[in-house]
This record gives sequence, C-alpha cells and structure tokens, in this order.
Amino acid sequence: MSERLWYLKRCDLFQRLGPEQLAALESRSRVRKFPRGTPIYLPADLADGVLVLAEGRVKIGSFTEDGKQTILAFIEPGEIFGELSLMGSEEREEYAEAVEKSIVVLVPKEVMEQLLAENPEVSLGITKLFGMRRKRVERRLKYLLFRSNRERLVHLLLELAEQYGRPIEGGLDLRIKLSHQDLANIIGSTRETVTVVLGELQSEGFLQLGRRKIVLSDIDRLAVSVNTTAPRLSGAG
Repeated sequence: MSERLWYLKRCDLFQRLGPEQLAALESRSRVRKFPRGTPIYLPADLADGVLVLAEGRVKIGSFTEDGKQTILAFIEPGEIFGELSLMGSEEREEYAEAVEKSIVVLVPKEVMEQLLAENPEVSLGITKLFGMRRKRVERRLKYLLFRSNRERLVHLLLELAEQYGRPIEGGLDLRIKLSHQDLANIIGSTRETVTVVLGELQSEGFLQLGRRKIVLSDIDRLAVSVNTTAPRLSGAG
C-alpha cells in the first residue's frame, strides 16, 4: 500500500470507498509536508482542491482589517479542510497553518467533485461536515457577542474539553497545547486579559495551569458558572 493511499484511507470520509475509487483518488492526489509554523495556504490563494490532514495539526484562521489574527478551528489527522472550494470559491477565504510538523494530501477539486457525483455517502458526509462546522462557528459567535472576557474564555474551555478532553487524576486534561495568545485569538481578546482570567479561574479552583497545558479541575462547576451544562466528551485529539 502506498503512503498516499494509507493516508486517504485514514480519512473517515473515504473509508467506505471501494478499491477502484480509492485507487483513482490516490493516483491524482498529491502529498506535501509542512514544517511547524508554515502556511499551507493563504487568503486569495487559488482554491484548487480539498486537503486531508494525514499527520500533525493545522489551524484555520483569518485576519481582520487591522491585521489581527482570529483562529476559527483546529484540524486533526483524518479530517479534511479547504472544503469551501467545493462551494464554487475560486480563492481561499481564510488561511491554514501547520501548528505542528504536518503531512497533507491535496485532492484536486475536479476529482473531489466527480467523487461526490458518483458516491452519495461521500456527498452526505461533506454536507454533514459543512453543517457541523457551521454549527460550531455559530455557537462560538453566540458566546462571543455581549459576553465578558471571562464568559468567552470559559465557553471556549468547555468547547475544547468536548473535543480534546481526557479524564486524568485531578480533572480533565485538554490534550491540545495552546498559548495564551492562541486563546486570545480565538475569543477576540488580548493575551494579557486571558492570562489574568486564567489566573482567576485557577485561584478559584476551576483549573490547573502548566506550560501550555490546562487541566479542568471540575468541568461541571465550570459549566454552571456560565449557566450551561458540561459537554459530552468526544474522545478526539
């Protein structure tokens, strides 16, 4: 089995394809490696296909008019990104950057469009992906509007717990390394404010801080503090 084919088979979206469809997909796909901190694509780059993350972690973000960075999502191995190219976009609207050393498989747009036309299950999977990501963005926008920095940060921590949380002795470990600046970029705040709020939450017993590491000590009490319920853990990350 080629390296490229193995990477494609790891993607949930392609796991139900037959051998012939997978072989056709593999023959027209390209593999690229990106060092940590390097862009995979930038706004206004040609939207020439969909990408599958084979290894590493990627962040999707955008820039405001005054040059500030906003992080929209993190992509994990086996997930696809750049899917807006399938909606008729000729150019990328956001940027993608390798958070860790990453391997990416590019599936050309025309190949993906043919696959969607021939395989209803893949088409349905793409539709569900659009819906899931839109729901996540809408949920984040909801808690960003008219809420304090503390409430925004707590809602983000609960969102990260749902996707990356792992129970350990003493709480719930968020298995994603984010700097205070990263957290600020997600909630539309400043690094200094995030540092202050995290310190307050730690002193109140809600969490424990380490070097780019956060353990939620009591996720139920944390959720109650912002009038919501604790998320179900997905076990991802």
